Amino acid sequence: MPYLTGGVTPDWTDHLRAIADAGADAIEVGIPFSDPTLDGVTIQEASDVALARGATTDGVLADLSRNRVEVPVVVSTYANLALRRGAGRFCRSLAEAGVQGLIVPDLPLEEAGATSVAARAANVDLALLASPATPTHRLREIAERSRGFVYAVSLMGITGEREHLAASAAALARRLRGVTDRPVFLGFGISTPAQAAAAARDADGVIVGAALMRRLLDGADPASTAGFVRSLRTALDGVPARTTADAGG
Repeated sequence: MPYLTGGVTPDWTDHLRAIADAGADAIEVGIPFSDPTLDGVTIQEASDVALARGATTDGVLADLSRNRVEVPVVVSTYANLALRRGAGRFCRSLAEAGVQGLIVPDLPLEEAGATSVAARAANVDLALLASPATPTHRLREIAERSRGFVYAVSLMGITGEREHLAASAAALARRLRGVTDRPVFLGFGISTPAQAAAAARDADGVIVGAALMRRLLDGADPASTAGFVRSLRTALDGVPARTTADAGG
């Protein structure tokens, strides 16, 4: 699931379509926010660029509505934007734009009730986040209340490119697979095809954001971003399928 900041360039929806055509199973589209507390330098820069261009929640959703792709789109944004107009209205606007999933990284489990109900009513899957520090009983509750997939944060830190996949990534994926049959997607710090393949040995999906956005911010055209996604697809296709015994749970 590649990540793309909505509104980051005038042709951002061309990148969206190119990424879908390059083999993405789903695409995470970030609605830019001025204070992205869990994001590192690259995604922060992308948000700043998009906001400077005049990107808004309504504008990004309108672009998505006009540019439907053949794979699921999962919107991510922060609670301020998701809840300022009311969870029900926000989730309905996602559904009207063709969005199938939602990630709100700063929405605590204890405060997710209204958003979860609103998302379910709109037929939008709200995926909750789990970290390496999350205790097992809480992992179980996060998994039970997530829909679509569980977002496993591979390390205690912020998004951004890393030279190596964190050792905590595999451990967290295995812990989650021990408490749920719901798909586990690993994100944060997955930067290269080799790292994506390594993550996929323990997770059901991988999320790649900063590495893709750095290329786009440096001037990559849609064909180039598609080429990077295609390299990820090739690496993932080479990972042997896990057996039932490997699946955990």
